[in-house]
Amino acid sequence: MNVMVCLDDRCGMAFHHRRQSRDRFVVNDLISQCGERRLLIEPYSTPLFEGFDKETVADSDFLSNARLSDYCFVERQGIRPVLSKIKQIIVYRWNRVYPADLYFDIDLSKGWKRILVTDFAGYSHKKITKEIYIR
Repeated sequence: MNVMVCLDDRCGMAFHHRRQSRDRFVVNDLISQCGERRLLIEPYSTPLFEGFDKETVADSDFLSNARLSDYCFVERQGIRPVLSKIKQIIVYRWNRVYPADLYFDIDLSKGWKRILVTDFAGYSHKKITKEIYIR
């Protein structure tokens, strides 16, 4: 499976179980990244995808139920329990520090190879950095 996640500069994901930030250009980019493949999300993430031309599968246990070809957008889940299923991690970095109490649970400097780094202007952020990692 392919995991997509938004992180701040300290790998923070959420604060008090709420997303740190949102950006419609990031959502558009991750939808483009999925192409025709399924995009699985937790029900909490559903509002982010309203108004976009992409059908999502909202499932409380989406990481466990994902197929190898699926994309999974993670906002508040640890991915370590499904690490053996993950072939690619796509990170969108906010390039700033937000308050966080939930952090990404994978160290991408160990066992992962970064194959792409690109910056683009977001809707609410001047610069978003997209990174793609593979094993």
